[in-house]
Amino acid sequence: MRLHQVIAGAPAAARDIEVTNLAYDNRAVEPGALFFCVPGFTRDGHDYAPDAIGRGAVALVVERALDLGAPEIRVASVREAMAPAAAAFYGDPTAALQVTGVTGTNGKTTTAFLIRELLDAAGLQTGLLGTVKSVIGGEEREVQRTTPEAIDLQRTFREMLDAGDRACSIEVSSHALELHRADAVHFAAAIFTNLTQDHLDFHETMEDYFRAKQRLFETGPGAAVINVDDPYGARLAGTVENPVTFAVDRDATYRALDVETGLSGSRFTVLVGDDRFEVGSPLRGTFNVYNVLGALATAHRLGVGLDTIAGAIEHAGQVPGRFEPVDEGQGFAVLVDYAHTPDSLENVLAAARTLTEGRVHVVFGCGGDRDRGKRPLMGEIATRLADRVIVTSDNPRSEDPDAIVAEILEGAGSDVRAQVDRRSAIAEAIAGAAAGDVVVIAGKGHEQGQEFTGGHKIPFDDVTVAREVLRSAALTP
Repeated sequence: MRLHQVIAGAPAAARDIEVTNLAYDNRAVEPGALFFCVPGFTRDGHDYAPDAIGRGAVALVVERALDLGAPEIRVASVREAMAPAAAAFYGDPTAALQVTGVTGTNGKTTTAFLIRELLDAAGLQTGLLGTVKSVIGGEEREVQRTTPEAIDLQRTFREMLDAGDRACSIEVSSHALELHRADAVHFAAAIFTNLTQDHLDFHETMEDYFRAKQRLFETGPGAAVINVDDPYGARLAGTVENPVTFAVDRDATYRALDVETGLSGSRFTVLVGDDRFEVGSPLRGTFNVYNVLGALATAHRLGVGLDTIAGAIEHAGQVPGRFEPVDEGQGFAVLVDYAHTPDSLENVLAAARTLTEGRVHVVFGCGGDRDRGKRPLMGEIATRLADRVIVTSDNPRSEDPDAIVAEILEGAGSDVRAQVDRRSAIAEAIAGAAAGDVVVIAGKGHEQGQEFTGGHKIPFDDVTVAREVLRSAALTP
């Protein structure tokens, strides 16, 4: 493709240079690349332009003149320029691919999984991009980040089309929206789950966080599907033309009534206009009712029949690390969940309470190098909603694990146990559970490692560890 077809503003003498690939990382540059000099948080892509040229870059997208001998396209923001250029280079794939974007603090992963299953049930081959995994043309791939960089994202959309996908369900993070990764995507539907405290290490205030999420709805998605039981969702709905709303506690386009939830799953009635129909889901907890309802509303607006939706939801699979049961024949429930925000921890523990007349035990921690303000809040929530609390390490990253635990304990009650070693904490929680109890292991969910200083990771999977502990206990006379 010619340079001027990829991006506007190329020097006249360079307009017809052949561009064969795009790159924002100098290490990924191949001959014929257009290199985007992205200013980052710790590194500036402009500093790596000489290396990119040495590797074969034929032109640079810059915010300041570099005068390195290669053609330069100067723009106000390299990040903003990257998405439309990538869309152009890959043939604007989302003009043909029906993309649904899910944003919010909690519930993105489950909602995105459910939407994919509902569209698949209607015969529409659907890809997935999210926190837990990606699925492209039916093939699973590992995930590097929730929402890929714009170049990677547009390339993936093209791969989906070429592999036979006709739709895609994608989680859209606030980071991606703020950093323009999702610009130039044509969204057939955008879904807002909720907004609660998280990522305030990146967004300075909750208002900034909300505005980042709001970006997804400013480009006019085909359907704006919004949870109006959430205060921020109700506010968002007031700014959107013809919103499709869903709720449990108030009138909405799609409303769940007569909600029942237990260890076997959830059942409720959906009210849509004058129509009512029954829904049964294997997913537990009221918070999952919202996820099912949002996915249901989205699929219906995209043309999937209610009978197809109800049938598919009955068998919609468990998402790894989302209220995931670990069953080795023990007489109590063990549930692993990704809950790592105050609101998600509160939802999970409230749901656990409805599942038992016994005690609720919780093991959790907080990640290092992230929003510190939520740590004492989560300590208070755990103490208030669980009968037995063990505070442990999550992903401490560059911080001292003991210091993180201490900040959590500032909000907790006095009768709280601290055990920094996560494996030992899980073992202790399980050892103290009696028949009929519920043990919640929160914070890491699907994650397969524990991250320490310098990016060092050790293998660690809460589900695997819990299963090993349960099996060991069963073997102990």
